[in-house]
Amino acid sequence: MIGMEESASLMALLKSEQRPLEEITADFTSNFPRSLHFNVCCSLALLLESKEMLKLTQRMVALAILIQAYSSQPASANPFISLLINVACDEKSDKHERALILQLLGAVNPNSQKEILKQSIVDYIKVVDPSALVFPSKGQLQQLFGDRSQSEPFNSLWKNAYVKNVLPDPDLPAGCDANSPEFDLFPESKHKIGHGDRDETISGLLQNMSLEGLGPQWIRPFPPRLPVLDGELMWLIPDNNHELLWDHSMCADNSRGATIRDLIAKALKGPLPPPQQQQFFNELNNDPKLVYQCGLTPRKLPELVENNPLIAVEVLIKLMHSSEILEYYTILVNMDMSLHSMEVVNRLTTAVELPKEYVHMYIRNCISSCVNIKDKYMQNRLVRLVCVFLQSLIRNNYIDVKEIFIEVQAFCIEFSRIREAAGLFRLLKTLE
Repeated sequence: MIGMEESASLMALLKSEQRPLEEITADFTSNFPRSLHFNVCCSLALLLESKEMLKLTQRMVALAILIQAYSSQPASANPFISLLINVACDEKSDKHERALILQLLGAVNPNSQKEILKQSIVDYIKVVDPSALVFPSKGQLQQLFGDRSQSEPFNSLWKNAYVKNVLPDPDLPAGCDANSPEFDLFPESKHKIGHGDRDETISGLLQNMSLEGLGPQWIRPFPPRLPVLDGELMWLIPDNNHELLWDHSMCADNSRGATIRDLIAKALKGPLPPPQQQQFFNELNNDPKLVYQCGLTPRKLPELVENNPLIAVEVLIKLMHSSEILEYYTILVNMDMSLHSMEVVNRLTTAVELPKEYVHMYIRNCISSCVNIKDKYMQNRLVRLVCVFLQSLIRNNYIDVKEIFIEVQAFCIEFSRIREAAGLFRLLKTLE
């Protein structure tokens, strides 16, 4: 359940009987991540099942860790509350051990819990007199800590086939405690779990034991294959890894949207006459969802903008909740600057909340187009259009000019000979 480094850290904590309990539990929290707390506490629980595995002080440190590891929750929610109650009610256990559990759980003298955590285990054994405490019965503790404290043993045929992780040494006489000085009278057993090898033995056990115990290796030979008789059919396993291809247009109603698809196809090739434009608007207003069946894609948007800007505006407004709307915006603001594209962007800013980054991207595209054009006549014309467009956006608060102030100011200075650019420059000065 835990590795070599974790077992070494855990053994170091168990041997810290001279340190205050609050420091030990703090080191436990810092040394082991929360995801490993249950595994480490399970290892401690398995060691506590046999009194000979740990010294009294080490057992008390382990019990304090089991309690404090889940101190942020009610004591009844501690997954090891059943084990703690069994130890506290075991009359064969040391009374200091039992008293420590009851006091840390708050079953007796709940106000003394903080004072106990400030003491070391050695000081606790010296100061606390267990005979002065009244030990509750097991029934009283189970009633105090709820249903989880009354755990029922899990038994099954598989579980019963397992043996425990820890087995008693057959060379030790019955009733002999390996922690007592009498253990020195049996030198033939000292080399097995002697005081010198104890830590190494426990550390190795921590790295190899599991909650289930030591299970037998069941031998399961493969059954022999029966011969195939002459009158018997061979079992065939055909390799059928075909993927089904579903035609989603099957049984679909293609009549809906036929008119609007036909109008869009014409609008991509040239300007629609006013009656057909009105027919398009009527169809779209009657059923706004037809916009998803009109056949327009982001790549075809520039053609629609140049030939029918009003239809392009209406389609983009209806596509506001489409998953592809940002792709339409990207194509729009990066297309070649023209009067129609400027009209579409201007109408969109007044009709919907166009993302500011796309408006700024289009403004930079317009400024770049004005600077790079070689024909002076067309340059002057485009500069005037851009200046009027920017003044409209600024006056109606559709953009935050502070975010692109430097670029717009440089544009006005470069074309200051044009009256509209000079007017835009004066408007910027009023906003400083």
